[in-house]
Amino acid sequence: MTAHRVLVVEDDHGLRDVLARGLREENFEVLTAADGAGALRTVDDRVDAVVLDIGLPDSDGRDVCLAMRAAGVDVPVVFLTAHGGLADRLSGFAAGGDDYLAKPFHLAELAARVRAVLRRAGREPAAEADGLRLNPAAHVLEIPGGGPVSLTPTEFRLLACLMAAPGSVVRRRTLLRAAWPEGAQVSENTLDQYLARLRRKLREAGAAQGISTVRGVGYRFA
Repeated sequence: MTAHRVLVVEDDHGLRDVLARGLREENFEVLTAADGAGALRTVDDRVDAVVLDIGLPDSDGRDVCLAMRAAGVDVPVVFLTAHGGLADRLSGFAAGGDDYLAKPFHLAELAARVRAVLRRAGREPAAEADGLRLNPAAHVLEIPGGGPVSLTPTEFRLLACLMAAPGSVVRRRTLLRAAWPEGAQVSENTLDQYLARLRRKLREAGAAQGISTVRGVGYRFA
């Protein structure tokens, strides 16, 4: 997949380095800034997404996001914060954020969330894994030696999230966030039903890969 450029804005030097290294290992290009002023100097039309800490030394990350939006910067923003309450999340969304991740978190989940907001913003290219290709223009799965497999929009988003991390476990919460809009009331049983249909479509199309359940955690595409 084509590398996307992500701006990481975090004042803690050690955490900033960990985030940058982790995202690079997930095949992102990474720029960094240590405060709000640095973020506003760095962000431009070459940046595809911003990972933005709310507790910055010179400003509130939500004010930085508002300033970016006022300047016409419409790239997806994932907020990082030590507080994950409802009021905090709502204030982040009101400031123009696209997702909200409370510390501590796993780097794999951050990468998955960045990919999810990129997909929702239409910035994610076709996903490929072991010869399979998701074609966003036609909304189909292309399998070598076989015909295209039609997918519903929700199935497409779920499979794109799984294919973005082949062989890795994707948590249920990450899949729910990737496939349904923020605030949607979706049960885990509904998620299971969608994934069961995806399994069946892959099997019937003759795909060598499949979706396996990791009990109590999530799903793996391999």
